[in-house]
Amino acid sequence: MIHCNEIIVRGYHLDLYGHVNNARYLEFLEEARWSLLDGRLNLHEWQRQGRAFIIVNININYRYPAGLGDILTLQAELKRIGDRSAVIHQQVLLRGTDTVVVDADVTFVIADVSTGKALPLSGELREALDVLQVKELSYEQ
Repeated sequence: MIHCNEIIVRGYHLDLYGHVNNARYLEFLEEARWSLLDGRLNLHEWQRQGRAFIIVNININYRYPAGLGDILTLQAELKRIGDRSAVIHQQVLLRGTDTVVVDADVTFVIADVSTGKALPLSGELREALDVLQVKELSYEQ
């Protein structure tokens, strides 16, 4: 698993029960994906070429209630590249433990902006995505 960064749980992350609100985990996972992409994909160039990196499905499991002051380690790795979509596997752990707070599989496509259709993940696009399969990455805020 690729280590991306850490987040300290703050009061504004919490719900009425004192747990991190489920919607906040989507933001945490997005932060980890951006960290995974930083410096590996030139999304500005893709945008100029009329391509878009689009999330089409998130399958998330809430496994442990994180609370105020917990430090969460966010992880992301490219799990699979298919013909037209790929999956990033993500985990949120309590720092320094094996306790999984959340895990998710996030499916994405690279789409042609003008048609809205997913592009085949072959050739140049496949090579670009292969860069995300780097075995070690450490990004600390």
